[in-house]
Amino acid sequence: MTSPLPSSSSSLPQRLSVLGRRSWLGLCAVAASAAVWHAMPSMAAESAVAIPPPASDVGVASGGPASATAVFAGGCFWGVQAVFQHVEGVSGAVSGYAGGTQKSATYEAVGMGDTGHAEAVRITYDPRKVSYGRLLQIYFSVAHDPTELNRQGPDTGTQYRSTVFPQDAEQERVTRDYIAQLDDARVFGRAIATTIETGKAFYPAEAYHQDFLARHPDHPYIAINDAPKVRNLERMFPAEWRAQPVLVGVGANVRKPARAALDL
Repeated sequence: MTSPLPSSSSSLPQRLSVLGRRSWLGLCAVAASAAVWHAMPSMAAESAVAIPPPASDVGVASGGPASATAVFAGGCFWGVQAVFQHVEGVSGAVSGYAGGTQKSATYEAVGMGDTGHAEAVRITYDPRKVSYGRLLQIYFSVAHDPTELNRQGPDTGTQYRSTVFPQDAEQERVTRDYIAQLDDARVFGRAIATTIETGKAFYPAEAYHQDFLARHPDHPYIAINDAPKVRNLERMFPAEWRAQPVLVGVGANVRKPARAALDL
């Protein structure tokens, strides 16, 4: 399924900003083949990095709520959503926008790069089964490259920034401490570029963006950039892996990505 394109009246820089990912996808669709994909290694997903868990975590009170929320931004939300849909203890992962206003929370507007929004994913989870700290570890390890500033892979712009949107003071504390811990350990070889933005609302993205990997597992962009992240999750976090993703709403209309696509 293709995404909406900017109107012909948009300026050339604006149109290129929105079309960056989509025009690349269109070209890949025309020439989609394994040979083409392997000829573009610089656009492939970054390798996952083994990192230690947070030294501190959000506490879970006895008899506390069975549901909590985390919001992470790490580039294109298709892949980030897919990763967390495969995490045990997660009951929902919704693609959307965070950082800007409700009025500007549309794909075409956010793609211009000047709304303040980042493509983000709202994760609903059971803290008794998976902690906030573990979600952070997965986010920094396999969901994206936290050292990239205002970009991820082939996508550039502030809408693709690495950002955590804490839902309370405890999440903010744990996130700040973890970033400092990872930077001190130099696990990435470069400084972490992830920002922390508090008090920002989340707005769900359009329906056609939800469950994108599950509905389009053979899409060239997915095969190159996002399917490897899901495979890395299974490999690096076997205790948290769940084979059947928790989907937003496509139900049975799901095809498992080919093994070759996952291993790209």
